[in-house]
Amino acid sequence: MIGMECRSICEGVEFLGVRDPKFKTARMSVHFLLPMEREEASANALLPFLLSRASREYPDYTKLGQRLAELYGASLNADVDKVGDMQVLSVAASGLANSYALSGEQISESLADLLCGALFDPPFEDGLFPEDGFELEKRQTIELIESELNDKRVYARQRCEAVMCEGEPYGLGRYGTKEDVAALERPRLTETWKRVLAHSRVQILVLGNCELEPLYERFSRFFRTLRRGELLSCETKNVVSAASVKEVHEELEVAQSKLVMGFRTGVFQPQDEVPAMRLAIAMLGGTPSSKLFLNVREKQSLCYYCSASYNSMKGIMLIQSGVESENLDKARTEIMAQLEAMQKGDFTEEEIEAAKLSILNAYRSTSDSLGALSGWYLSQAIAGRPQTLAEAAAAIEAVTREEIIRAAGRITLDTVYSLTGKEKEA
Repeated sequence: MIGMECRSICEGVEFLGVRDPKFKTARMSVHFLLPMEREEASANALLPFLLSRASREYPDYTKLGQRLAELYGASLNADVDKVGDMQVLSVAASGLANSYALSGEQISESLADLLCGALFDPPFEDGLFPEDGFELEKRQTIELIESELNDKRVYARQRCEAVMCEGEPYGLGRYGTKEDVAALERPRLTETWKRVLAHSRVQILVLGNCELEPLYERFSRFFRTLRRGELLSCETKNVVSAASVKEVHEELEVAQSKLVMGFRTGVFQPQDEVPAMRLAIAMLGGTPSSKLFLNVREKQSLCYYCSASYNSMKGIMLIQSGVESENLDKARTEIMAQLEAMQKGDFTEEEIEAAKLSILNAYRSTSDSLGALSGWYLSQAIAGRPQTLAEAAAAIEAVTREEIIRAAGRITLDTVYSLTGKEKEA
């Protein structure tokens, strides 16, 4: 039987555990929540990757790898993401459930100790992170930023978000900038580490086949010894509707033009209207039976791809499409026509049921992966209304036709970004 437990360890440090015996593994992760700030973004982004490399007990990558191998091939990894206007630094450990250990080893407890050792007791050299690891993580973070710039579909989405959310923290890149990463020095990362431990809000997640109480006690022991200061504010700014439409056109070396349209929905976590908005956007462009796919892509052949996505923390919808340059205006016109049809209620019960089924299937897929479940419960915890996937599915099934129309009616166009290839000289 699945059981969810939410507890507070100390001010600003929350623990959420979900025990599910169907898994043969357990996953625990610590997420540091910080305001997205230009001055701190790059240093923050480097930190979790540095911390996941080693600890004082296992001071290099080789010794850490040997210890993880002893724990039946466990893993320790890091990530950086944006959730609303927050930058989220994550370090996670995953391993075999205790009940499957050959000699009764307490694998989950050992992993919790290993994770906390990496976070709280790095292998400092004269108070600094080791130079080789620091330089390597700088290079790899720069490569991550460059890989996003080189993927023009990702680049176009990021540019639309940056234009749309100019002046908002969400408009910044999750890794900061290449220039800021390249300029980082080791003393800065030590100060960042101290700042994060003292002032960030922390969400701890423990998921899978494990006993929650001993893990809660372990994390509590480590976090309660910290000297915590004033917590940084992590509020997300939500814009209800677009005052005007911003338009930006760029030219780069691309074979296929990109059109990204950003919309304000006026609906965001933890509002009760989120399920209706999620369903409306799925019907518009989130499934193979959606209006954008069937009409803009299939029937009119205006796009190579055309899909809509919903960021429920920011209340933003993005419609992304790959088009021929001569079809940019036609595609934009038809996309708006399909949105208007949704707002008028021009859709069938079959379309509603198809979209509901698609979302419910996505929830079922999420429930089969501890990594995906971690992302789900993190967003729920940040929103302040932890909800199981079963509860979320029930909310989707309960959405009515009238609620979909009301949700769609709140959507307003904010930004149109287009990227085309450079014209060749005669």
